[in-house]
Amino acid sequence: MKLKIAVLPGDGIGPEVTQQAIKVLNAIAEKYNHTFEYKKAAVGAIAIDETGDPLPDETLQICADSDAILFGAIGDPKYDNNPNAKIRPEQGLLKLRKSLGLYANIRPLTTYDSLIHKSNLKEEVIKGTDFVIYRELTSGIYFGDKQLSNDEKSAVDECKYTTEEIDRIAHLAFKAAKARRKKLTLVDKANVLETSRLWRRRVQEISKSYPNVKLDFLFVDNAAMQIILNPTQFDVILTENMFGDILSDEASVISGSIGLLASASIGKHTALFEPIHGSYPQAKGKNIANPLASVLSVAMLLDHFELYEEAEDIRLAVEKSIELNISTPDINSTNHFSTTNVGNFLRDFILDDENTFYNKNNIDLGQSTII
Repeated sequence: MKLKIAVLPGDGIGPEVTQQAIKVLNAIAEKYNHTFEYKKAAVGAIAIDETGDPLPDETLQICADSDAILFGAIGDPKYDNNPNAKIRPEQGLLKLRKSLGLYANIRPLTTYDSLIHKSNLKEEVIKGTDFVIYRELTSGIYFGDKQLSNDEKSAVDECKYTTEEIDRIAHLAFKAAKARRKKLTLVDKANVLETSRLWRRRVQEISKSYPNVKLDFLFVDNAAMQIILNPTQFDVILTENMFGDILSDEASVISGSIGLLASASIGKHTALFEPIHGSYPQAKGKNIANPLASVLSVAMLLDHFELYEEAEDIRLAVEKSIELNISTPDINSTNHFSTTNVGNFLRDFILDDENTFYNKNNIDLGQSTII
């Protein structure tokens, strides 16, 4: 297969983790005789510094002309700490989602047995957790009209949804549930919000087309508690934009590191794949950032193009790296490996998994792991 991939490394640790994801993609291309063509473009704070625009027209065009987008991270303290900044890095990502119609954000959450001890939650609570959040991405309060009174003493953020916006992501979520454990939970605030009541009516109607999928409902406050109290009850969670943003970040603590969580943003004509972690500016340039979320995002990219065997190779390599404790400081604080070392291991494992010899002494020394 031949794919054109737009690469938007972005800010902070984005370029470092994206580099490892491309390293893994190239290993897949070599092993399976695929051709992946990359075109790099600026987004976020670095784009503001270069052009004054967090999403330059050239970047948007490169994305529109590509089969998929590999995204790093955006954000910079000089904007985060300035509430008066009119132009912000995050505006670039919001504009990108809206311009390309990336309406469905998909965030899987899987636990790894060898990392359960890293979680702040009890092993008996989180063991076996495996669910995915479907978050509507291009509407709701983030994209509604915003008003600030002339005296700056009151403000309004409008939350608006149409049936079309609800229906298209609901169908995706039901199809996912049908292929998984056949359970879908709609998270809303239908006891208070009119938009949530519309969501509930539409999802109930759509559920009639998926009779084998069990449909449940949870108010968002209860859902936030249940994700911590009993995460194994969930299979597919469907929710609106802001609720999904908050709940998916909450769920990230279950795995033991936010550096493990990948995501996909799906539209009609293209799709974007990115780790859910931020730009982590404190780690920029130190070669300590966890690349696994970016690498697992690449696995989701391959799934999107039905390259399931290739995606599974990546996931097996990630699992092996975790099993052998070949990990960055967020996972392995005592004998950690660099971002580059982890990427090298994943690449080598993919290319030579059957004949790989693991030298335990070298692993302990933090040196080469494959001979």
